[in-house]
Amino acid sequence: MSGYSHDRIPGERFLHSPGPTHIPTEVLNAMHRQPMDHGDPRLEQLIATCETGLRRVLQTDRADVFMYVSNGHGAWEATIENLLAPGQAVLIPGSGHFSEQWALQAEATGRRVISTPYREGYPIDPGDVEQALRADKKREIAAVFAVHTDTASSATCDLKAIRAALDAAGHPALFAADVVASLAAAPFAMDALGVNVAVGASQKGLMCPPGLSLVAIDARAGELAARNSTPRYYWDWGRRKADYSYRKFCGTAPQNLLFGLEAALALLEREGMAAVHARHALLARAVQAAVECWSQAGAVSLHCRVPEARSVSVTTIDVRAGIDVEALRSVARERFHVAFAGGLGPQTGRAFRIGHLGDVNSAMILGCLAGVEAAMLVQGIPFGRDGVQKAVDCLAAG
Repeated sequence: MSGYSHDRIPGERFLHSPGPTHIPTEVLNAMHRQPMDHGDPRLEQLIATCETGLRRVLQTDRADVFMYVSNGHGAWEATIENLLAPGQAVLIPGSGHFSEQWALQAEATGRRVISTPYREGYPIDPGDVEQALRADKKREIAAVFAVHTDTASSATCDLKAIRAALDAAGHPALFAADVVASLAAAPFAMDALGVNVAVGASQKGLMCPPGLSLVAIDARAGELAARNSTPRYYWDWGRRKADYSYRKFCGTAPQNLLFGLEAALALLEREGMAAVHARHALLARAVQAAVECWSQAGAVSLHCRVPEARSVSVTTIDVRAGIDVEALRSVARERFHVAFAGGLGPQTGRAFRIGHLGDVNSAMILGCLAGVEAAMLVQGIPFGRDGVQKAVDCLAAG
């Protein structure tokens, strides 16, 4: 039989990619239900519960929430199609692979992209954003699209500083934030930050399977979209602003994904978002402490050069030339049952990534780190041997 082997192994396979992430049993069980007919009032209640829960996670009292049967790229396209007419300009600050992908998608749909420089290993520079906006004398830039956490570089930008850059430049552009990799992992307060559009997806901190994305918009974004005469249908926010589920989803609602999301939001509510954020921050510090120890042998190093910008969701680890990253991943996955991600974009073949977001605890992180160490040992990659102990010390200190 070809493809991924589902042969049973004792215990659990550890999934430490930055998405998809480990799915809680409560979410899997919730999805194992028969769907309802379109007219069942319980379906409308399910959708309302998910929308309300997402607003709490996003920390917004006034945003409309739209959900799509798509991955995050679909939510990107929804944002592009609703906010920008063909030929209009958007500023996409350089954050790494995912800012580049959002820019390519905007250009592919006929929009004009202005970018700021990206320095490998560094987050978005708010000063570059302000400079680009001040240079836009004709006010042609309709929006700024910023990736909060770029999962390729594992750098998290300062959204508050970017909002301040827009304000300092006196520019009327809308502010859209991709929080796909940070939502329900790092603090994010849509209203307090002055974010007009937030873009998210199900398969990361929201602890659900891939396939559901979301866009939250404030009144300014809704008004701009209403004035935009660009033809659109499936992505259209105005069309989806409805009471009936069939219109909300432009067709049949993804009920089983919504069952799972409802359960996941209940788990987040039960833990409390402050505790969720603290847990992610602690686990990230433990992983980064281990990598700093591994780096003493000179073969691996932390990709993000700015400690305060290192993501609580994922850690990108550079490897020196000559190390076969895919062989390392294969040994870890097949022999030690720990799956982690490779590099993306410019980091392909030059890095690997450990995800530590979603339904993850200390024991899982220690098991992951031990599995990575075992795989490095098998592959003959030199590393500082006290990495797991450094993580233990970090976790014990809290």
